[in-house]
Amino acid sequence: MVNKSPDFVASFAKGLRVIAAFGAAHPRLSVAQAAARADLDRATARRCLLTLAAEGYAAHDGKFFTLTPRVLRLGMSALAALPLAQIVQPWLDQLSERVGQSASVAVRDECEIVYLARAAQRRVMSIGLMPGSRLPAHCTSLGRVLLAALPEAEARALIERSDLAPRTPLSLTDPEAIMARVAAARADGYAIIDQEVELGLRSIAVPLVDARGQTVAALNLGMAATQDRAETLAETYLPEMRRVTAGLARVI
Repeated sequence: MVNKSPDFVASFAKGLRVIAAFGAAHPRLSVAQAAARADLDRATARRCLLTLAAEGYAAHDGKFFTLTPRVLRLGMSALAALPLAQIVQPWLDQLSERVGQSASVAVRDECEIVYLARAAQRRVMSIGLMPGSRLPAHCTSLGRVLLAALPEAEARALIERSDLAPRTPLSLTDPEAIMARVAAARADGYAIIDQEVELGLRSIAVPLVDARGQTVAALNLGMAATQDRAETLAETYLPEMRRVTAGLARVI
């Protein structure tokens, strides 16, 4: 639907759609590919891409465009401006030190989670996680807790829109099976993932609620699968995690 408000800048909105067309699966785009992914005509996509290149946010090799590191300034500036990220960081640092595991806070963006803050004890995943990193919501402990905070119909719709391709042999790919885990997270107040994102990685997450009791983010601890059995994670880590969430609930 076209926004006809006099305050709406259509060209700016189209440029944002072109930026959003890039991703891990599409790091290089031709004009035609960018136009198709952004649902724009080629001429408009070309002008947006050339503008990004002129401003240093994209590189062009004559056929393909790629985003440059400069574009990270946009996301990092937004993350740094979020009060939540600033509030939770010292709590994460202390929690991570007490339990000896990496701690993270994330929010949901459609079918993905976005990391806001992180305190890493050791590198468990093959990819380096940092503020701004994204992972699928349906197969992460953070994501399942955040999905559990939604009405069931909304959570189901998001799962059905997600790419459910297995990341490991232990990944759940059936929407009903995933919904069952989301329902369990809603009932239990926490979610545990056992090597569904990456082999060798387990994690446990709890909701992060504000003073009104609304879930605004999720907090997790991640650890190597060799350290604890999945069945013991709740008993081992929930008391410290809930101590942190109770403290944060008073200030967010």
